[in-house]
Amino acid sequence: MPQSPTHQAILLLSLCTHPHHLGPVHAHLVKTALSRTPTSIAKLLRFFYLYPNLDITYALSIFHSVPNPTTFSLNTIIRAFTQSSNPIEATKFYAQMHSNGIRPDTHTFPFVLKACALMRELDLGRSIHCQAVTTGLSSDIFVQNTLIHMYSSSGSLVFAQKVFDGMDERDAVSYNAMIACFVRTGGMDFARKLFDEMPERNVVSWGTVLAGYAQVGQSEEALELFDSMLHSGFRPDNVALVTALSACAQLGALEKGKMVHDYVKRTDIRLDVYLATGLIDMYAKCGCIESARAIFDASSERNDATWNAMIVGLAMHGHGELALEFFDKMQKAGVKPDGITFVGVLTACTHAGLVNLGRTYFNTMEPKYEVVRELKHYGCMADLLGRAGLLDEIHDMIKHMPKKPDVFVWGGLLGGCRIHNNVKLAEIAVEHMLELDPDDSGIYSIMANIYASARQWDDVAKIRKRMYGKRVRKMAGFSLIEVGGCSHEFVAGDRLHPDIDEIYEVLDGMRKQLKGCWFFC
Repeated sequence: MPQSPTHQAILLLSLCTHPHHLGPVHAHLVKTALSRTPTSIAKLLRFFYLYPNLDITYALSIFHSVPNPTTFSLNTIIRAFTQSSNPIEATKFYAQMHSNGIRPDTHTFPFVLKACALMRELDLGRSIHCQAVTTGLSSDIFVQNTLIHMYSSSGSLVFAQKVFDGMDERDAVSYNAMIACFVRTGGMDFARKLFDEMPERNVVSWGTVLAGYAQVGQSEEALELFDSMLHSGFRPDNVALVTALSACAQLGALEKGKMVHDYVKRTDIRLDVYLATGLIDMYAKCGCIESARAIFDASSERNDATWNAMIVGLAMHGHGELALEFFDKMQKAGVKPDGITFVGVLTACTHAGLVNLGRTYFNTMEPKYEVVRELKHYGCMADLLGRAGLLDEIHDMIKHMPKKPDVFVWGGLLGGCRIHNNVKLAEIAVEHMLELDPDDSGIYSIMANIYASARQWDDVAKIRKRMYGKRVRKMAGFSLIEVGGCSHEFVAGDRLHPDIDEIYEVLDGMRKQLKGCWFFC
């Protein structure tokens, strides 16, 4: 039985599996007068949201070839523009649909609300929400889920919560959208509470809360949740693995990081550029620079973050000249450096004592590399010059900065003053630092030590009296050490560790041995 022309068009379009097929198939449909049927138009336009890099003007020419667009074809072009770099056009087609009296359906609102979310257009999103109510479609679960996402993206937690609370039915997407809203606004306690209440979780649920903990610096909670994820039988995706590695890097939890790496190797997870970068960053921050370099050398794909992790890691561990060699290799590989790259480069110059080279990189950041100098770069430069004793040069740099220096820039000057015993400039730095952070006890302590080194005992007493008068308490020092995969924190003067007696017994033994060695020498 011969197929109808429409069926022939659908069959031909279903054979298109690559963007390169679009042109020839479209030409054939035009030639056989099959290109103007609603089904053909919708199938052709489908390519433009499946492949967002296609020329969107081509999609417009296809769409405008239909004299009477349907809801289906309008939905398709709206979705295509939502996926494009110009989502405002999606809202314009929605307005055209509205003005032409074409009734939207349950697919229309999620597409156009997603465009509003991308543009952070809260007022427009609320207007479309009202239209969804008037059309009787606001109670559809797909519309409600997109509303939560739209309000969340626009920073409106109250409206997102109202939509969520008013839902008769919720699925994992509903919970994930609301959890993401709490995470985005820093409400991790609420996010975790909602996560714990979920009847069913998926990988996105776990990954969203993991990412939230990482964003607010709660690395220990992130790793505990990651362990729970594995024990619950969920296979983490690469995003969750990168988050776990980031938490390990922040805590210096090397053994835990190695366990994550072993999991990646054991489960044959593809080591994409993001996961490789996460491993490099973790090993570098935990002091295993050789392991970081081995992964870097084995990586077939590298982006700017991969190079940055290696350069910063080398710089932080005293391999300044090697870090600069990697910077040269990065440029030869055609990867453009960014602000983080230059933090690594300037740190490398600091640790290698390369003052002139550091000046050159700092001065050529904007004209040569098109990287805007930020406060963190001025802070690095202050550290570099401070260690070299060029304190007046730091002060002059601060005077001519285009933006107000922060506590780290002034801290670079103060650190140099401490090394080179410059009381006068130290006092200037301290006054500015205390304006920015009056409760930092470390600033008072450093200034007191500088006065003590200069034997200005009256000034030592004054700075301590000022500290006590402002009720600034000195933060107790603490240290972290990892043993057997567990992190142990020790605070100065604290005897709460369960093995404290055994620890002090070992320390006493070491002290006696050291005294014996000193006596022998």
